[in-house]
Amino acid sequence: MTDKPRIGFAMTGSFCTFKQAFEAAEALVSAGYDLTPIMSFNAYNLSTRFGTAEENRAKIESITGKEIIHTIESAEPIGPKRLFDLIVVCPCTSNTIAKLANGVNDTPVTMAVKSHLRNQRPVVIAVSTNDALSNAAKNIGLLESMKHYYFVPYRQDDYILKPFSMVADFSKVQRTIELALSEIQIQPMIENKIDR
Repeated sequence: MTDKPRIGFAMTGSFCTFKQAFEAAEALVSAGYDLTPIMSFNAYNLSTRFGTAEENRAKIESITGKEIIHTIESAEPIGPKRLFDLIVVCPCTSNTIAKLANGVNDTPVTMAVKSHLRNQRPVVIAVSTNDALSNAAKNIGLLESMKHYYFVPYRQDDYILKPFSMVADFSKVQRTIELALSEIQIQPMIENKIDR
């Protein structure tokens, strides 16, 4: 394939991992991927200690060179227009994981994924949640068992202070995408490296 795939780069409200998500987006653009940003309502509108909403919006638009899809109405045509070869949700909160696992489509990101999946094209999930090993575990398991979903390798980020928390290895987003486009789940999906 001479042209790099068209990627919907969807961000949800795990603001503590936005820096790593921006770095992953920059790496994809540097590798020649065509990225279009998508943001959940919270990712688009909330300011936190990790940056203001305005700064975050400006950053992803600067990286991709495109305006953000940030409404349900603007996300709905993604499938009918076959806009993307793949959507990556990076970062993906437990809230979004629960909605995707249970067919709830009430944010721009969940609508984007729903619309995209009508074409049976891959969705890559970069988990970032404090309850991956508790309440969110069942929903992660549901998505892992569903066709067309692929996971960036993830691991516990602080097994002492946050024993239920897991986060994706954002350095592996590009490789996960490459394999997902061939319908292959990168391995190992769950890493045992623990940073302390």
